[in-house]
Amino acid sequence: MSDFLDGDSLVAARFTVSADASPGLLSRILQPFAKRDLIPDLVRATREGDVIRAEVALHAMPLGMVHLVAGNLGQIIGVRRVEAMEGRVVRLAA
Repeated sequence: MSDFLDGDSLVAARFTVSADASPGLLSRILQPFAKRDLIPDLVRATREGDVIRAEVALHAMPLGMVHLVAGNLGQIIGVRRVEAMEGRVVRLAA
């Protein structure tokens, strides 16, 4: 089945971002998803002192976009760390 895991496969994905707390940070975190017409199924953020930890999860997104979104998140000013986790294959796009 791994031969079929290409950019058209849909997978569950979760992104965790740790960044310096600043106004507008959450909207900048959501931008990489919005520009790809992806709507997150979960968005959660907590502030711990001067750091915000944000989590964004999607039940299904194209496998080929996971690394692109993670890369965009890492380019946001103030971001200290990005973790991207891919889940199971939801389905293969036709």
